[in-house]
Amino acid sequence: MTKRLNTLVCTFDPASPRITAYDIHKWIYATLRLPDSDVHMIQINGIWRQVYIKMTDGKVLEVLRDTDGQIEYKYPKGKVSVVTLVMPGLRTKRIRVENIPPEMSQEALQASLTPDGKILDIQVER
Repeated sequence: MTKRLNTLVCTFDPASPRITAYDIHKWIYATLRLPDSDVHMIQINGIWRQVYIKMTDGKVLEVLRDTDGQIEYKYPKGKVSVVTLVMPGLRTKRIRVENIPPEMSQEALQASLTPDGKILDIQVER
């Protein structure tokens, strides 16, 4: 599995209407203030209302610093939606692991999952 480098994930409100690719391009240029020379690729995930923007080195941190991780998108009809900005892989995820032998300790499970990120909590279900 590879990591997305120099990529920003923009998550729009799931209840919001879909945004056209043209409107996304305009929003990136006007609101995020990213010229075409700084944007290498844009990937739209319409189901999850996410836009992945691959940029030149250092631009992701600059955008996150300038926006504090949130920015608004104003629809053509006037509705305003909050957009969350993050770097991929920096979010908290809930992972469910099934069919673990009962003799496996929580410490062993945590040690096996640690290379994938920091483990905050383990809950045992029976």
